[in-house]
Amino acid sequence: MAILRDNTNHSSASLLPLGLLNFFIYGTMVIFAAFFQLYLKDIGMDKFEIGSLMAVGPLVSLLAHPFWRRLSDRGQNLRFILLIMMTGVLLMGHLVFKVDTFHMLYLSMILLFFFQSPLLSQNNSLILGYIENTDQKFGTYRLWGSFGWTLVALTAGPIIDSIGQHGISLLFSIMLMLGIGSALLLPPIQLTTNTPAIRFTDIVRTLQNKTFIAFVIFGVLVSIPNSINGIFMPLFISDLGGSRFQVGGAVFLSTIFEVLAFVLLERYLKKKMTYLMGCLTLVSLLFALRWELMSEASTPLQIIFIQVLHAVTFGGFFYVGTKLTALILPRPFRSSGQAVYTFALSGVSGIIAGFLGGWIFQSFGPVLLYKMGGSLTLLGAAGFGVMWYHIYKHENSAIEHHTEP
Repeated sequence: MAILRDNTNHSSASLLPLGLLNFFIYGTMVIFAAFFQLYLKDIGMDKFEIGSLMAVGPLVSLLAHPFWRRLSDRGQNLRFILLIMMTGVLLMGHLVFKVDTFHMLYLSMILLFFFQSPLLSQNNSLILGYIENTDQKFGTYRLWGSFGWTLVALTAGPIIDSIGQHGISLLFSIMLMLGIGSALLLPPIQLTTNTPAIRFTDIVRTLQNKTFIAFVIFGVLVSIPNSINGIFMPLFISDLGGSRFQVGGAVFLSTIFEVLAFVLLERYLKKKMTYLMGCLTLVSLLFALRWELMSEASTPLQIIFIQVLHAVTFGGFFYVGTKLTALILPRPFRSSGQAVYTFALSGVSGIIAGFLGGWIFQSFGPVLLYKMGGSLTLLGAAGFGVMWYHIYKHENSAIEHHTEP
């Protein structure tokens, strides 16, 4: 990304609003991720209706991401585009909380996701633009976001309960308005991107790589139960008599150690394909154990403590998977491979999780839901295990061939 500057040196103090912006954006996101399902339940929606609504997000993101990226590239002003997106989320969120029919709610959710789904990636691009050619680090501002996510997750529940039915919409609006205010306080900067767009032909060539396709399919099998848990875990806690504070506590514990997990993985994980594939297999088995524990949970407190495994399972799975994507594919196709990998594990998995998870939860209950999740995860782990064996065997054959006299 290239930056056109007015020779202004952005100090740490002048970029304080950037940290606050991250705090409020991530704080807004966790309100939606952890408590919106409970709001839908309170207004009378069943599990399948809730799941189908939440599945809209990944579907809409297919159009939203390229639209906003193209608009950013042409407008050359990421801050202005981010302000448009945040204002759109604020207005559409207000509409979501005001409509009184399922069809209007569905339509307003489509509009909300259109503005919301690319918000984090746009925000990340903004951070990188402001800190380029400075001594500032991306991780510092990402920590502001993590702090906003965890703090709001822990405190939002009691606040919403104390306000009443409209507590979630009020808190959602306040956090967004504070985020908009933080963005307006940022010093002016003009940004252009010189990152080439991913070509359709590159995606086609990427999808012709059979090893990569197998890798993505097994990844989707493991990712679907994780997406199911993200959507329905708050409802599971609520069905067991848990409070919004306990829901927030579960989200808090699931993310508080996530940054530490990424730091340790970056420092100690070997960048060797057999080693990474073996780690991915083990992490998938740990995922299966997590879902088995969830199927046996009978109290909100048990669910809260099980969420501690999230840092290792989610952090390890997506970190190692991203590294493996770069190793499996030739260099010219790595960007398109990362796009396919991200869409499959976030988009496709989220769509399936919403519809399939909602139907199973509504028809058969949470025990069968998590048992099914464990079975899918074991299938994915078995697939990764087979891939590990073939890669290991191929490497050993290559070594033996190389050492023959």
